[in-house]
Amino acid sequence: MKLSIIIPVYFNQPNLKPLYDDLKAVVLDKLHMDYEIVMVDDGSTDGSFEEILALKANDPKIVALRLSRNFGSHAAILAGLSVCTGDSATMKAADLQEPSEIILSMLEKWQNGAKSVLAVRDDREEPLAQKLFANTYYSAMRKWALPNMPKGGFDCFLIDRAVIDLLNQLEEKNTTLMGQILWCGFKTDMVHYVRKKREIGKSRWTLAKKVKLFIDSFLGFSYAPIRAIMTIGIIYFIATIVYSIIIIVQKLTMGIPAPGFAATMIVVLFSFGIVMLSIGILGEYIWRSFDASRKRPVFIIEEKK
Repeated sequence: MKLSIIIPVYFNQPNLKPLYDDLKAVVLDKLHMDYEIVMVDDGSTDGSFEEILALKANDPKIVALRLSRNFGSHAAILAGLSVCTGDSATMKAADLQEPSEIILSMLEKWQNGAKSVLAVRDDREEPLAQKLFANTYYSAMRKWALPNMPKGGFDCFLIDRAVIDLLNQLEEKNTTLMGQILWCGFKTDMVHYVRKKREIGKSRWTLAKKVKLFIDSFLGFSYAPIRAIMTIGIIYFIATIVYSIIIIVQKLTMGIPAPGFAATMIVVLFSFGIVMLSIGILGEYIWRSFDASRKRPVFIIEEKK
């Protein structure tokens, strides 16, 4: 049996040596199976790839990948999954915020028959704003997109070779890898942990990336945006008919003049806002369809060592 450990790397040069030392002490020295560590440099320009090669010089079981540019962490994980040779594969973040012990816990669940094992966060040692965004995101996903999304969400996981092969076949873009794992529907188990505060380096998980993940997740796994457009349209259409009837009745029976300029402008501007919002949502779907039709690769591996 063999375990593949996938580590996406983006501006993590100072983290990599402590990360490897932690993995070796906590996981690798306790494994009763073969292993490989696939480190994927996702377009870093800080010397991360050189640090990966330095680690590989001391451990030939490290596979070093360099992508041609920054494709995003989910694409980097997929790149690692595309070359890994393990019977199972786990993802380990390079920021040292997840305790390495969870890999052994997930491995035990996999050996007991689970095809997908999720490392679910019970809490976060992070700022309140970040907790609020994460909790809102996962609550919305559970309600409108993926009911099987864990309450605390997950970033780390361990998956069986059957799941790895399926993910490699999907080749979806503008989506979330975590959503794909849940969508697959294989037998799933969970382990729980508390996400630690980041001690080394600076997070590159910007607000723009968080917003993109939010949009990709909903458009990729939920019909709620389209259903919302239709619902608003129906409500607005009924309200317009009712209000028109009221105006006509008042005009014919009581001679009350029709509402003037102010009321008309409110209705026009409100209608225009709804139309523009609807066009924007439809445009997001159309762009994703167009992007998929071009069949560009999700990632490009520039170098493998």
